[in-house]
Amino acid sequence: MATTTTKIGFVGLGHMGGNMAARFLAAGYTVYGESRDRGDADELVHEGLQWRGTPREVAEAADVLITSLPDDDVLESVASGPDGILAGLGEAKIWVDMSTVSPRASRGLAERVQPLGAAMLDAPVSGSVPQVQAGTLTIMVGGDEQAYARVEPLLRELGTPTRIGENGQGLVLKLAINISLAVQMLAFAEGLVLAERAGIDPKLAVEVMTQSAIGSAMLKARAELVLDLPDEAWFDVGLMQKDVALALDTGRELRVPLPSAAAADSVLTIARASGYERRDLAALFQVLRDLTSDPVSPAA
Repeated sequence: MATTTTKIGFVGLGHMGGNMAARFLAAGYTVYGESRDRGDADELVHEGLQWRGTPREVAEAADVLITSLPDDDVLESVASGPDGILAGLGEAKIWVDMSTVSPRASRGLAERVQPLGAAMLDAPVSGSVPQVQAGTLTIMVGGDEQAYARVEPLLRELGTPTRIGENGQGLVLKLAINISLAVQMLAFAEGLVLAERAGIDPKLAVEVMTQSAIGSAMLKARAELVLDLPDEAWFDVGLMQKDVALALDTGRELRVPLPSAAAADSVLTIARASGYERRDLAALFQVLRDLTSDPVSPAA
């Protein structure tokens, strides 16, 4: 069972990974880390993170390795080669990948990890930076049950983990959740643009809409962002479309129609083309607002 003597390694110290590492440092764990941009780690090093030069060195130093990376290609690049994670894994080590990547790619890596005597778990999360900082992420885990039992106490530092099933199944459930994330945000944006066009104060509309039956925790959390889009995204449009595309690919593999995901994907494409790729998902309101013609009287 994991304790604070368990050595933790991080490859990927961006918004999510960096805040995860900070929580473990604050809890008294020994934490090693590596990132493509050393600048991501400067504050963490000041807080006690021990920098390593390559993913391999992090994997060699840690008992449990955690990755939080943007996509399949980056995950493969840090896993492979003489300086990659696989070269540093050994007997009894556990790799917990908290990225949102394709279930197929994750299962393929898990198969490459097994002969090394190590285990790999996919453990994507539902939640953004505020939930990482508060330790309230929802964590969906796929993979070996014994490996999960060993890392469950560690994951509880970050939120509420649940073992979903075999490798890849944590990711499938994460993609299922993110379909709803994109579609809810799009539907809310549509309704708000409609209300504003009819002459309703958008601040009042946001307040009433989020207090109504449609006011999910996600919409309530993003309410302030919709009308005052932050410079720094919690979860940007580009990453959201990446996840929706992964869901659509998985749907095709499983022969499951995903019509609302397809609709969200088309608007996310417009959002990226309009320059909102690195802005928060709440930007969908501004995207739809930009697409509307000049206001007309509701009675016209």
